[in-house]
Amino acid sequence: MTTAALPLFPPVAARAHTLRPRWERPAYAALLIATALLLLWDLGASGYANSFYSAAVQAGSESWKAFFFGSSDAGNSITVDKPPAALWPMALSVRLFGLGAWQILVPQALMGVATTAVLYAAVRRQFGPVAALLSGTVFALTPVAALMFRFNNPDALLTLLLTVTVYCVLRALDGARTKWLLWAGVAVGFAFLTKTLQAFVILPPLALLYAVCAPTGLRRRLGQLLLAGLAMVLAGGWWVAVVKLWPASSRPYIGGSQNNSFLELTLGYNGLGRINGNETGSVGGGGRAGGGGGMSWGETGIDRLFSANIGGQISWLLPTALVLLVAGLVITWRARRATDSLESMARAAFLAWGGSLLITALVFSYMQGIFHEYYTVALAPFVAALVGMGVVVLWEERGSRAASLTLAGTLALTAYWAFVLLGRSTGYVPWLRWTVLAAGLGAAAVLPFAGRLGRRGLLAVAAVGLGAALAGPLAYCLTTVGTAHQGSIVTAGPAVMGGRGGMGGPGGPGGQGLRTFYLPGGAAPQGAVPGRMMPGGPGGQGAPAGQGGQAGQGGRGVERMGGGPGGMGGLLNGTEASAEAKAALRTDAARYTWAAAAIGSQNAASYQLASGVPVMPVGGFNGSDPSPTLKQFQEYVKAGKIHWFIGQSGAQSSGQGVEGGGGPGEAPGMNRAGGMGGPGGGTSSAIETWVKANFKATTVGGATFYDLTASTSGTS
Repeated sequence: MTTAALPLFPPVAARAHTLRPRWERPAYAALLIATALLLLWDLGASGYANSFYSAAVQAGSESWKAFFFGSSDAGNSITVDKPPAALWPMALSVRLFGLGAWQILVPQALMGVATTAVLYAAVRRQFGPVAALLSGTVFALTPVAALMFRFNNPDALLTLLLTVTVYCVLRALDGARTKWLLWAGVAVGFAFLTKTLQAFVILPPLALLYAVCAPTGLRRRLGQLLLAGLAMVLAGGWWVAVVKLWPASSRPYIGGSQNNSFLELTLGYNGLGRINGNETGSVGGGGRAGGGGGMSWGETGIDRLFSANIGGQISWLLPTALVLLVAGLVITWRARRATDSLESMARAAFLAWGGSLLITALVFSYMQGIFHEYYTVALAPFVAALVGMGVVVLWEERGSRAASLTLAGTLALTAYWAFVLLGRSTGYVPWLRWTVLAAGLGAAAVLPFAGRLGRRGLLAVAAVGLGAALAGPLAYCLTTVGTAHQGSIVTAGPAVMGGRGGMGGPGGPGGQGLRTFYLPGGAAPQGAVPGRMMPGGPGGQGAPAGQGGQAGQGGRGVERMGGGPGGMGGLLNGTEASAEAKAALRTDAARYTWAAAAIGSQNAASYQLASGVPVMPVGGFNGSDPSPTLKQFQEYVKAGKIHWFIGQSGAQSSGQGVEGGGGPGEAPGMNRAGGMGGPGGGTSSAIETWVKANFKATTVGGATFYDLTASTSGTS
């Protein structure tokens, strides 16, 4: 260890707020302000973002019952296919400030700032302010984080709660304090109410870590873990118990389930089905591209997170984090379990963040069910913490030849991987990848000898290396925040060509390849259009946008899931509601529980958000839920609860097929209602058939409306 290096683990008193360096508070404030600016910049450009969740937010702002259950509409016909915790902050914001893009998305952005703050606090306790600032910066500049904390999917709140969980476990380990372990259980419970079983993925390594490393007796450790488990069950189970005990006839149908059961949804479609691919009622699973039945979500394997369409979302510093995890454990392994030393806590921190990273990465790599690129945002705080902690540990140990060579080699690896990732986006800032490679390799080569250059020379080399490591993610983040994102499946950064691991990977169904795009003004492959995805051709390989149908509409740089041949059509994105359609829906809307009904949640959400009146989503998100049944729908019509039925021709603007399965805009295996065949798939089709046979069609602003109050066959 060099005399210039600071001690690796300063005295416990060094953690006190009174001993903070003078520069820390301004630097910390600058980090949070910069994170907020990044996440809030032009936030309203995305509009309602994922209209599926925005419609539920609107419904929750108008009906407390819809708020509690997470209903898609204020008439409470069906819920979204997740528990409602992620909707609650957005719905409260809309209730207070009115409906709008900013009101919906600002709570998500603030969650990103909060995650940065929690991550900073967690890392600083054992590794100091430099490591904490580096961790916070790495997290804020993770492209998929810049995407999801500007979007209204549940992953933003989930990521915040997972970060809080690790923080609380580390606080509990520091003195075996029961209070903090209970708070960790509460955080996991609310994470369960955000995205069900994904909340439990990090529990095994954290529970094992506490059981082995907490500085207290084994009996007390196990008792504390049981109490934390009880806190988790209470925090997440109260809502489940209310839903279970509430009469099914007076609550909304549980969206995504086939038996109106939240437990079925949790263990099936949103749980084990994501792992094994058996997802009844979903848009298709299967871990092997082109594998039996339904749509493919890409090949599984250890390299999935590094594939062309996923790597640019999360993997910029993933190899770095893995190397630094090993290095950090080697350096801190000499600490004994039963001590309260900072060195022991540092080792526990590497185990906590590293264990969470490894188990989450393995689940994502091998899950055979639905897998979207943006799921990887859950990895972002784990990667960021390991990078901040590991870099500081190696830097302080750089007097050791092994540590200095490890640090230099890690920087070289980081620069090379950034060079590879930047090269996957043809024509995207072409000078950047070579600059990153040259700067990173140059700094890595000089780093072992930088001590001879004096303090200024050493800091200059460190600054060049840090810039090379973060330049690629920064460019992707700027591309992401400069582009609006809409629809159910969105990605960060510029478009990439080829790849595997996502829907429509090699060997998968044609028509739906990579869902990424180029910014206006950026270089793109021939035929690519700014703001349009690059639909896959045969085998799912990315083809230039504009081939295979339109992929979104309107607005600068808006990424939407459109419907070329083989596309998802109105299933993954809604339609544009005309002024005439809005007027028709609002006419006498107060007389009806639902101003209209439309097949699929995205189509219904588009009309509901445009008109401000409840629209029933027949069949839920996929159009495959048996809600309502034909008999129930007929009873609603007879009771005068629904004014209009919006036919499938109203979804043409989003590319959805109109008549017959397999038409333009439909994926293989989809019925014409936008849902999958099988359980529930026939319900929406049967309803549509009955409506067409008994009610007259009227064209309203290009959409087909059926007036359910005026039967042509005497049906009432």
